[in-house]
Amino acid sequence: MWGAQQYHAREGHLRVPRKHIEHLAGGAAVGRQNGAEEPLTVRLGTWLDNARKRASKLTKQRRADPRPTHAHPGQG
Repeated sequence: MWGAQQYHAREGHLRVPRKHIEHLAGGAAVGRQNGAEEPLTVRLGTWLDNARKRASKLTKQRRADPRPTHAHPGQG
């Protein structure tokens, strides 16, 4: 997940506060409001917290698979 990679590169860890929203660099604009593009954001803290809480419910094979289920909106 690009948001997690970006956060880790900047902060050096993935201890993300639950309320943290990551603004993806380089990028993609998802909408316009009054002519201004809105940057793509990811609710990274919530996503990571949920993934960690639900990890025990996944099969061993799924836990071992490093690929996220949805790497980017519109893909996966």
